[in-house]
Amino acid sequence: MNFIIWLVVGGVLGWLASLMMRTDGQQGVILNVVVGIVGAFLGGLLISPMVGVGNINDGNFSLPSLLVSLVGAVILLAIVNLFRRGRVR
Repeated sequence: MNFIIWLVVGGVLGWLASLMMRTDGQQGVILNVVVGIVGAFLGGLLISPMVGVGNINDGNFSLPSLLVSLVGAVILLAIVNLFRRGRVR
């Protein structure tokens, strides 16, 4: 059950990140889920220790952990845009 919640939350966070980075028209549902999950993973590895909050990878679905995952997804999309277009939107 935790895996399904992780997929749903990853999809929502990936969709929100793609709206923030204006890449929603280029991505589908599957890519939004992938961006959300990979962004949550990166946010959990890199950002969580710096700010001292848990991450959703450990099953901690609190507001700070969701924000860390969202920031991780936005950073992931910025890196992808940087390599794809040579600039960040």
